[in-house]
Amino acid sequence: MRNLHEWNLCYADARELQKRLAGEVCFAPLRQQPRFIVGLDCAFSKDGKRIFAAAVMLEVVNASGDSFELKLVETVSAEQATRFPYIPGLLSFREAPVCLEAAGRLSREPDLYMIDGQGVAHPRRLGIASHLGLFFDKPTIGCAKSRLIGTFDEPGERKGVWSPLLDGEEQIGAVVRTRSWVKPVFVSVGHRCALEDAIRITLACTTKYRIPEPTRLAHQAVSRLR
Repeated sequence: MRNLHEWNLCYADARELQKRLAGEVCFAPLRQQPRFIVGLDCAFSKDGKRIFAAAVMLEVVNASGDSFELKLVETVSAEQATRFPYIPGLLSFREAPVCLEAAGRLSREPDLYMIDGQGVAHPRRLGIASHLGLFFDKPTIGCAKSRLIGTFDEPGERKGVWSPLLDGEEQIGAVVRTRSWVKPVFVSVGHRCALEDAIRITLACTTKYRIPEPTRLAHQAVSRLR
């Protein structure tokens, strides 16, 4: 895991850092199918003074067609005091430190991370999935429940259908139907993968729920910590 920078920054410096780090995000097709996938999510205490993160590692024990059979390997967590306020566009400065601490407790490095949040589908192209991806220096996918920026046409209603998420003429992600007749998720590159990989793996990790298993299980784990 890389140590890119300190976290004690003013808001203007944090935005400038995002612009600089966005240029380091790598868009490259995966060289091989991931075997170990980690989902990361975080949550806050009711009073907002504490933040919790959970990292759930799953093993791909069978890749059949367009879907993965996944086996739970381990779940780890971390807790910290909340040090950064909620500011739209600067989410990673609030949540990433505790996510890094949780990920650092895994017994082995995964092949890929899936983050509940945006990757490059961000005003400065550095959402939390891209920010964490640069720290991990591993393939990383952002899979968010809602849109931060961009415009799109509603994708078809069947699972597996997707439409481009655009910021002007630039494609920054995909709006993916992970379950038929259920609202889509917003997928974008975090780091070291291509958008096609991010879409494919998100769909392969999705079973009977809207949210892919790595981040769904991480959400369940961190909700218990609250």
